[in-house]
Amino acid sequence: MRRLAITFLVAPLAGLVGLSLFSAVVAADGDTAASELAPVDVFEVSGLLDDVMVEAIEDAITTSEQNGSQAIILQLNTGGAVVSDERMTRLLQRVADAEVAVGLWVGPSRDAHTYGRPAQLFGVADVTAMVAGTRIGHTGALLALDGAEVDLGAGAEQLRNGTMSFTQARTSGVLRLDITDEGVPTVRSMVLALDGVELDDGTVLDTVVQELNDAGESRNVSTLVRFSQLGLVDELFHTVASPPIAFLFFVIGCCLLIFELFTAGVGIAGFIGAVLVILGSYGFAELPTRQGAIALLVAAMVAFAVDVQVGIPRLWTGVGTTLFVLGAWFLYEPLPGNDLRLSWFTLAVVIIGVLLTFIVGMPSMVRTRFATPTIGREWMIGSVGIAVGAIDPEGVAQIGESKWRARTNRATPLAPAAELRVVAIDGVTLEVEPIEGAARDYRERRAK
Repeated sequence: MRRLAITFLVAPLAGLVGLSLFSAVVAADGDTAASELAPVDVFEVSGLLDDVMVEAIEDAITTSEQNGSQAIILQLNTGGAVVSDERMTRLLQRVADAEVAVGLWVGPSRDAHTYGRPAQLFGVADVTAMVAGTRIGHTGALLALDGAEVDLGAGAEQLRNGTMSFTQARTSGVLRLDITDEGVPTVRSMVLALDGVELDDGTVLDTVVQELNDAGESRNVSTLVRFSQLGLVDELFHTVASPPIAFLFFVIGCCLLIFELFTAGVGIAGFIGAVLVILGSYGFAELPTRQGAIALLVAAMVAFAVDVQVGIPRLWTGVGTTLFVLGAWFLYEPLPGNDLRLSWFTLAVVIIGVLLTFIVGMPSMVRTRFATPTIGREWMIGSVGIAVGAIDPEGVAQIGESKWRARTNRATPLAPAAELRVVAIDGVTLEVEPIEGAARDYRERRAK
């Protein structure tokens, strides 16, 4: 329900996130005998396994079953799972009970890996393979299934708290694909390697046929391969639930809201800031986030805002910087094999960006937003205007055609539409008093 509610808010902006391919169909060279083979589906699994990705995997398996596919290959590159053990157990059970053969392939590059609970999928899938150079491991304690077991063979103990390369996984019997080359380098190689594999129920996969080309030469032609990945909206939420993106969205959203706070009215910056904060908060909710660290980030933004109001960096800027660094550094709880800590590069770029925003950019933007010929002119003191809503003790005043943040003495609150007079200017805030009945200390500050 939480993700559904946010979807209605961000759907108009989804086109700005990027284009995501939902279903692409790739046909092999042959169009005769190969077309008679049941197709093989490939679903890309990347990033942390969150609720969005887990549901998408289960949906992909269901779709393959309904479409008569003979196998589905999960292309894995993940650093862990952020779902509960109960949810991960249901996924393992779904893979173990699938009516279609489920293959796992760690790839496509040599730096791909599968760590944490997702590595336990190797114990329930029908066929497993890896690109040479990839690694799996940090499974933790094996989860208990109903009517099946997570079987990692002789490598179970090493995988519990450590990792294995392709060669080690093959030697220990973790990989369930007997091949003679150094790993399975491509998806096509994976499809070809499936041919002739006998599953536990006696089913033999048939993914390759031999055909003659125009020259009469024999060639291997694979069955139809169908690729799919997350849809546009699901890709948006899955991307937001990654540690650096959730952090960036939350910080940028807070900065935009603070900027809007120091302007009269609500504009596009405030709307975008609110959307980014909501998306960032969603990401924090999906990830193993420390609540105290989030509190430090919020406190840092408040501290920065104090000095934005006066227009110059002071003590509060230093306090905000310290709180922000601490909050960012301790933001995420570690996962097995993945500490989730933001990289030094990310931290450096964001910290420098935030400091430039609040020391240089924010004051300039605020001054630009309020720029009129009267800013900084002494003759503005004494000008007469009206209150836009109540000013008690703060609110908005309209002087001529411009609206300003305004503050009055607590002893002389102003009702909506009440006439007022400017008695002083504090940064971008006007100090005002009623035309009649002003407090004595304000009357003494009037220009002579």
